[in-house]
Amino acid sequence: MPPPADIVKVAIEWPGAFPKLMEIDQKKPLSAIIKEVCEGWSLGNHENFALQIADATNFYITEKNRNDIKNGSILRLTTSPYQTAVQLHERIQSSSMDAKLEALKDLANASRDITFAQEFINLDGISLLTQMVESGTDFGDLLSFTLTAFVELMDHGIISWDTFSVAFIKKIASFVNKSAMDTAVLQRSLAILESMVLNSQDLYHKVAQEITIGQLIPHLQGTDQDIQTYTIAVINALFLKAPEEKRQFDEHIVDILNCPLTEMAHILAQKQLRSIILTNVIRSNTPINDEMAHQLYVLQVLTFNLLEDRMMTKMDPQDQAQRDIIFELRRIAFDVECEPNNSGSIEKRKSMYTRDYKKLGFINHVNPAVDFTQIPPGMLALDNMLYFARHHQDAYIRIVLENSSREDKHECPFGRSSIELTKMLCEILKVGELPSENCHDFHPMFFTHDRSFKEFFCICIQLLNKTWKEMRATSEDFNKVMQVVREQIMRALTLKPNSLDQFKSRLQNLSYTEILKIRQSERMNQEDFQSRPILELREKIQPEIMELIKQQRLNRLTPV
Repeated sequence: MPPPADIVKVAIEWPGAFPKLMEIDQKKPLSAIIKEVCEGWSLGNHENFALQIADATNFYITEKNRNDIKNGSILRLTTSPYQTAVQLHERIQSSSMDAKLEALKDLANASRDITFAQEFINLDGISLLTQMVESGTDFGDLLSFTLTAFVELMDHGIISWDTFSVAFIKKIASFVNKSAMDTAVLQRSLAILESMVLNSQDLYHKVAQEITIGQLIPHLQGTDQDIQTYTIAVINALFLKAPEEKRQFDEHIVDILNCPLTEMAHILAQKQLRSIILTNVIRSNTPINDEMAHQLYVLQVLTFNLLEDRMMTKMDPQDQAQRDIIFELRRIAFDVECEPNNSGSIEKRKSMYTRDYKKLGFINHVNPAVDFTQIPPGMLALDNMLYFARHHQDAYIRIVLENSSREDKHECPFGRSSIELTKMLCEILKVGELPSENCHDFHPMFFTHDRSFKEFFCICIQLLNKTWKEMRATSEDFNKVMQVVREQIMRALTLKPNSLDQFKSRLQNLSYTEILKIRQSERMNQEDFQSRPILELREKIQPEIMELIKQQRLNRLTPV
């Protein structure tokens, strides 16, 4: 007699009959169990039957998953996966539109099961579905369920995406490019395009020839969040698989005036995309669900990853164009023009440059270009500094002059701070890392500006200077200040500000004094109830407290 652990008690259904209560021996071959069930209902050809889970999934029981059957499960005796696949393969080719539609609904439902999917694919079922799509004779629900079945079958990863023809890709793309298309068909088509791009570099090139961001934008301007989600997923897939030279997005838009007309349209569409997502998705009245939040997070990561190239590019101290950027920082800060070669001696000019570079807070006062040879953050730090100097000139000049005029060793070095801050921001935003599959951590504020990372830097460099003064820091305290600034930024980000201005406002409430209070409060909460004296006191007075509680309960039960 088999041990009880190998016996599962289940109910088995068969259409038109009362369910049978059975004990299944898990050590017995599944085919023998099916034969026993068939004989109980006087059914022959037991090899044409199988068992399914009797729920919405209708998954077939196989030797691989039979151990998932629990006591009390309800199973269903049904036709085998092979027989069902053969029947559906014939039914979806029916000349009756009603019969064909019912068959496609059944196929879409059955295709979620990998056992059935394998049998249907073995009958060349995928080719049959693609031919039906390419023929263009089916519309509405017929086409919708055809595409649904196709998506379900392909999701099992049984066959390669590389097997599909250009004609099929063009047909799917045409459903996306049409201005008015059935919602279900559009949704499935977007899902197919995303999978094609993600699963095949060759298909990426074919899809990219058929779909542009400009053609996808109208789908973001509707109110259907599922369509918007699938649309952003396609954009993310195209962006992720694009060759490096074609990844032009927000942070690295090329010069529009110097590109072909087709490329110009593409770039303008990318710039328009951020604004449309902000207006129609992030700031819409519809709450953002988890899948949309994930796609926005992926888009945010991919956008910031465009910074990786600059982050990992060392400055060439001999490159005059790069050195000119440092000259520009000096010029804006001290309102000086680059002196001609004949103005004063070389030694005098070098001495003047060294003095100014020291005021600017560079580590290497003689040749500050060397400061940007550290990667990360490489040239990205210099990009941020120049952006701050040009677009927030008053704040830049105030910070530089305020610190360069101090004589008490409390000056905050702008150059060194900017380099370390840029590196820190890249770490916080995980620049260069691939998106996580399960993360939903997007920040609305980064969709509010075409140069969000640089604006983020500008806010944070002013925060750093403010915190430095609040801490009355010296050069020896540099790392301590950076730790506090990181904490201020992280705490402000967790509040998910809706705009950069709101982020800046949140930081105003996170001064150094406030950070100390928060740290103290958190430490007290952690230590108060875990310290040894507290634990010993609790242990000592617990019997007395329990006795008191007992007496109070007894008193309530005693009649007055």
